[in-house]
Amino acid sequence: MTVPNGPGGSSLVPLDRPPGRTQWAFSHAGRSFAVFEVSGDLIVTDGACPHNGGPLAEGLVRDGVVTCPWHWYSYELATGRCRTAAGYSLRRYPVVMVDGRPHASLPPPSPPRSWSQILRGHARQGGPAA
Repeated sequence: MTVPNGPGGSSLVPLDRPPGRTQWAFSHAGRSFAVFEVSGDLIVTDGACPHNGGPLAEGLVRDGVVTCPWHWYSYELATGRCRTAAGYSLRRYPVVMVDGRPHASLPPPSPPRSWSQILRGHARQGGPAA
């Protein structure tokens, strides 16, 4: 179940915990997300490691830090800051209570872009000077 029109036009997605789990993944609108329980609070992040797309929900969590199982990049769950390398950060999403149940407040998906839009954007960012 998704509740549209959450805060700021976001979708509210129920965080249904699998039995006995303190971290798990879920998908919404074609995107993957990870959920971690840290000191009794639920934290929702992107499901893929910003470094190279590893599955963060399968990572090791210790002292509020998740470590990606693929290349061992570590992220502070409280802030999203990467402890391994500058330039990486983990997006976090708010958790709100609706009728006593936790929900992730997720932004609407980005509209699909055409190949011409993708190529124009790439040319503006790193193409040769015109």
